[in-house]
Amino acid sequence: MSKFPEGFLWGGALAANQVEGAYLEGGKGLTTVDLMPTGEKRWQIAIGNIDTLTPIEGEYYPSHKAIDFYHRYKEDIALFAEMGFKALRVSISWARIFPNGDDEAPNEAGLQFYDDLFDELIKHNIEPVVTIAHFDVPVNLVERYGSWRSRKLVDFFETYARTIFERYKEKVKYWMTFNEINMLLHMPFVGAGLVFKEGENETQIKYQAAHHQLVASARAVKACHEMIPDAKIGCMLAAGQTYPYTSNPDDIYKAMEKDRESFFFIDVQSRGEYPGYAKRFFKDNDLTIEMEEEDAALLKNHTVDYIGFSYYSSRTTSTDPEILKGITSGNVFGSVTNPYLETSEWGWTIDPKGFRITANQLYDRYQKPLFVVENGLGAVDEITADGTIDDDYRIDYLQKHVAEMGEAIEDGVEIIGYTSWGPIDIVSASTGEMKKRYGYIYVDRDNEGNGSLKRMKKKSFDWYKNVIATNGEKLS
Repeated sequence: MSKFPEGFLWGGALAANQVEGAYLEGGKGLTTVDLMPTGEKRWQIAIGNIDTLTPIEGEYYPSHKAIDFYHRYKEDIALFAEMGFKALRVSISWARIFPNGDDEAPNEAGLQFYDDLFDELIKHNIEPVVTIAHFDVPVNLVERYGSWRSRKLVDFFETYARTIFERYKEKVKYWMTFNEINMLLHMPFVGAGLVFKEGENETQIKYQAAHHQLVASARAVKACHEMIPDAKIGCMLAAGQTYPYTSNPDDIYKAMEKDRESFFFIDVQSRGEYPGYAKRFFKDNDLTIEMEEEDAALLKNHTVDYIGFSYYSSRTTSTDPEILKGITSGNVFGSVTNPYLETSEWGWTIDPKGFRITANQLYDRYQKPLFVVENGLGAVDEITADGTIDDDYRIDYLQKHVAEMGEAIEDGVEIIGYTSWGPIDIVSASTGEMKKRYGYIYVDRDNEGNGSLKRMKKKSFDWYKNVIATNGEKLS
């Protein structure tokens, strides 16, 4: 008997900015990700060090064409349907609906594109799971208002959310407000469109922006519950248990603090108020967060229905300066090397048991349904002489993680579904590369934008098809 409940939503997850391309087509405006090339320069921009808010001539920007999902979505959805997908997580590009973010009226061509996309999914009996904001702030909002530094973005976001709720209320029943909202602290330009000037108090700016996003999220939850009463709307966390390197109480406390950096956001979105540890952090660091009088009641009364989260790896931390010299740089979060675990080609810790631990930790903390909306392995895939792509390493990673998810369900954790990350090869958010592949479907595209964009099934395609067909009973 399967450990997974009947109606479990198996599928995959994509982000508009990493797959669509057509970056100024159909009236779409310029977004923050459209200014991010590949390599080290991308990372500097991700953390808020950017000199210009216009694309530089001669520079290659992978999001501009991506994998051309905008024009090829029917072909791709047919492949997802062949695998048996029950759900596809996608995001709506804010700048396709409101090109400048603060426009008086929405862009009909953008609205129609997502109508067509959702219709295609529904035709194949695939449930759309929609993220409202996934790492692509309209550039005009950065230029005119300083992005999420400004309270004005709360109103613009609510207008955007209400527009898409009204348009797609008959088609979309699962929503999420901000993708990996805690990424604001680690990649502030990616997460919130924040650009810093020398000498600014970056911590103050980040937490003020975080407050604005939390208020905007609550406004969206309120609107969704009013406009689509039978819908579910959640938050989304970049999750992963932090382990102490030793049993030294200082290490244990530091690991708890690291986890709280992320839990802070979900504590507010799920519990409806700022936790005591956050208030102390503000006090100890002389941070003053400007809040409106109505914010406390808004946050308290409009909490999320479920917790969406990504899980790729666990993290390990220490208070020993010598141990800290061994921090791996592959993951955005950084981690002391865990001697018990292997790592991916990009230095990300591979920890299937950590998936079970993280799911239990989140469910114990919030007592709300969970939705695994990202999990996967980025790796270099090679096409063999006979044209096959034997990605056994990906199957091994996913097999072990899905098994541990099943154990979490046996533990009593309520999980709505599992949409693995990048079911088709996409542009990497962290590096901008194409060679860092996650998909069950190979896309002929390289890091410089060369290739036919032809789609090819990998060995993992049939493996995942069988997992879905047996509702997770057969993982080998």
